[in-house]
Amino acid sequence: MTAQLQFRNLTLGYDRHPAVHHLSGVIEQGALIAVVGPNGAGKSTMFRGIVGMLAPLSGSIGRGASAAARDIAYLPQTAEIDRSFPICVFDFVATGLWRRTGLFGGIGARARDDIMRALGAVGLTGFESRAIGTLSGGQMQRMLFARLVLQDARVIVLDEPFNAIDAKTCADLVELVHRWHGEGRTVLAALHDLDLVRRHFPQTLLLARQVVAWGATPEVMTPENLMAARHMSEAFDDHAAACAADEAA
Repeated sequence: MTAQLQFRNLTLGYDRHPAVHHLSGVIEQGALIAVVGPNGAGKSTMFRGIVGMLAPLSGSIGRGASAAARDIAYLPQTAEIDRSFPICVFDFVATGLWRRTGLFGGIGARARDDIMRALGAVGLTGFESRAIGTLSGGQMQRMLFARLVLQDARVIVLDEPFNAIDAKTCADLVELVHRWHGEGRTVLAALHDLDLVRRHFPQTLLLARQVVAWGATPEVMTPENLMAARHMSEAFDDHAAACAADEAA
């Protein structure tokens, strides 16, 4: 298999205080992988590094067939979206075309058709003119997935995509994730629902600032590994100095 993402002794953090320590490993092209761990385990930090929002403190990320971070589609946590911003659903989803058209590119007939198909794929036909601030939590998440559909990326990174949404929306979006996987896309998702991970994700990375276990989900999601991750996260000192290894970077 072809390596889609390769982590080489990667350390990520803020103000030289690492949140992810010395991560090494390979995510193969077409993988469907859950990233799990306690709150503060470094999942979101890892994703920000993958998409290029956060530069490594040390080590590196190889992106394989995805030549640059811009070739990766990213769904942030909904808390990061300003729901008060005056924009309608159609225009928000259209931002998924920026890589193709540029920031000031026009939206022609073909692009409009693509946007409408993306809305239809997530069950939001008829919501085009709605202000994003009027959407429910589930509708908001469907809209964010529609933007991902429009980006048509080979690598898709989802940060807590199924939190605080209704069961029907969750089922529909999980089905879309399986469709992406069936198309050979690489999908990573940070998740808290461990039952959902066991049912739908064949591979899992268990993180607690560093790798606890990584591999086939049944082998990773053991009570012993989950307990170890919790203890490691609780023992971490947020006020500790930066890693000595990073001082030479």
